[in-house]
Formats: sequence, structure tokens, C-alpha cells
Amino acid sequence: MDNIFFDMKEIGAIGKGAIVGRTVRMRRPALVSIGRNSIIDDFAYISCQLKMGDFSHVGAGCHMIGGPAAKVSIGNFVNIAPSANIVAGQNDYRGGGLVGPTIPEGYGDHSDVREIGIGNHVLFGCNVVVLPGVKLPEGVSVGAFSLLKSNIEYKPWTLYAGIPAKEIGKRDGSLMKEQEEKLMKAVREGLL
Repeated sequence: MDNIFFDMKEIGAIGKGAIVGRTVRMRRPALVSIGRNSIIDDFAYISCQLKMGDFSHVGAGCHMIGGPAAKVSIGNFVNIAPSANIVAGQNDYRGGGLVGPTIPEGYGDHSDVREIGIGNHVLFGCNVVVLPGVKLPEGVSVGAFSLLKSNIEYKPWTLYAGIPAKEIGKRDGSLMKEQEEKLMKAVREGLL
């Protein structure tokens, strides 16, 4: 499928069976790596470095921003619902110097640019906001309209929700891990 904003050959790496929607916008496609059988839905916007694992999904209207120095890594079997905002770089709001995407390198100041890491089997509800420096371990699930900040140590296989997000319960990942093993066996055997 063709994209209306860039040539798909410009993407840094794209795995077998991966799908990038026709209206996905990537400011720097060469900085993007997409794993096999992963999908980025239409109207998503990516302006940072992105490394996306296998069998993961980024929903329609999601934004991953922060500029060329900002990094987002997404594990395997991750599902990000529509309209999530993953912010790996932003103004630090102190007003000390020039900031923003229009300012040439060497003239800006006071940006908060930190890598965001999203582990395997993470699940986001609609409109989740992730701020710079957040690290989510395997199996985290985040409720719709929640705000994830970097000053929280998130626990594996735990549910979070709210502004800011707080722990609200545990998540059982045993069936997911079992199904993952079965699926990956089929991939190794060439069945998928």
C-alpha cells in the first residue's frame, strides 16, 4: 500500500507482514523500524526515532513526538489504542531559551528529551499520554485518558489509570504468554 506523505522505501526497516496506513505521517521515516506483522494505523504522526517490535499495533491518530534526538521503543505484542500521545521530547516550560521544532540546533535550550521504553504485552486505552523518560515493563495496562509520568516505577503485569496514573490492580498474563509461545512456534516453523 502506498503512503501519501512519503515513499515506503524510506522507512529504516520494515518487517514481513507489517502495515503502515496510507495517511500515516513520518517526519523522518529513516529513523523508524517496524517489526513483522505490526501495524501503524492511519492518521498516526511520528517525528522521533521509533523502534517497534513484532505483532504490535499503533492505533489511528496516535502521536509520537520529540524530534530526531528523541527515542521511543515498543516491544512485541503491544496494543496502543487510538489517539495516544507518546512524548519523548518537549519543552521543559521554564522559559529559559528558544524551544520547538523550528529552532535550529545550537540556538535552543531547556528541552526535556528522554527515551520512552514500552515493554512486551503493554496495553494502552484511548487518549493515554506518556511523558519523556517513562519506562513500562512487560504487561502494563493503562486505562483511557491516563497520564504516565517518569517519576513512577511501574510494575510488570499491573493496571494503571488516572491523572497521574496510579496502580489499580494486577493483570494476569499467563494465557498471553502461553499464546505468545504457540504463535512464535508457528512463526519459527514457517506456518505464519
